[in-house]
Amino acid sequence: MPLITLFSAPKPFTNPHIAMIQRNAIRSWTLLPDVEVILLGEEEGLAEAAKDLGVKHIPHVARNESGTPLISSMFQLARENSHSELLCIINADMILMPDFVEAAKQAVNLKNKFVLLSQRWDLDITSPLDFSGDWPHGLRSTVNGQGQLHRPAGSDFFLFPKKSYQDIPDFIIGRAGWDNWMIYKARKEGWPVIDCTPSVMIVHQNHDYSHLPEGKPHYEHPDTNENIRLAGGQANIRYTILDSTHQLVDGKLVRPKMTSLRFTRRFELFLRSLIFFLPEKTIENIARPKRWEKRFRKLFK
Repeated sequence: MPLITLFSAPKPFTNPHIAMIQRNAIRSWTLLPDVEVILLGEEEGLAEAAKDLGVKHIPHVARNESGTPLISSMFQLARENSHSELLCIINADMILMPDFVEAAKQAVNLKNKFVLLSQRWDLDITSPLDFSGDWPHGLRSTVNGQGQLHRPAGSDFFLFPKKSYQDIPDFIIGRAGWDNWMIYKARKEGWPVIDCTPSVMIVHQNHDYSHLPEGKPHYEHPDTNENIRLAGGQANIRYTILDSTHQLVDGKLVRPKMTSLRFTRRFELFLRSLIFFLPEKTIENIARPKRWEKRFRKLFK
């Protein structure tokens, strides 16, 4: 029985660069120990890619009016067709290495309920990766020399026990907001939100947004407004990795170090707890990060 089921809804394989980076990512997943992979959707070229890469393909995913898969359906199908107790929704441009599985093992040994996430490393990749030999070592060297750690906003994967997240709204994949809600939901339920950035290197292969209308980023897409509505409003999609309750460091769970950004974020959440007493616009004006960050930066160097 595998430890983890990775599931994803890739983009169409019609754009040569998108097709290449998606094959790179999925190939890296298949090389991990104790992992099974499920690809969801009917996008062009997906069935052929799944067959070539030797992974499970489930085409019939519920979609919105524009034909974009719904995350609620993805979760249901993954839960019904997985053979593991851990599920992980992941974007199809993310390269994983064995440290990812090790982090999952450590987390599940430390907590019964949790969600595992991390910052990503952004890297320009323009050709198929060579997965021979000690390829993780070579990729790490490249990332350390040419990659950039992404800011702690936006999450490209969530790993969690199968019994968690049973009531996912009909979020639209590939649009903003749903990933922030995942953190909000975990915090609301009291689950540990574990940032494994210190222990794991996940690699995002940079790409443009030509697959979206007018080539605009996902957060400018109209479907993002629907995700915000389903999340319960702006207040529930403001959560980021800065709102993690723990970090995974050397196989142990520790409290994140207080930084100016984390302090500002905690202060903002505190102010939002007063929403019943103060107008939301007032709270937003008080809690602007740029206003407070400079004041507290010296305290948390």
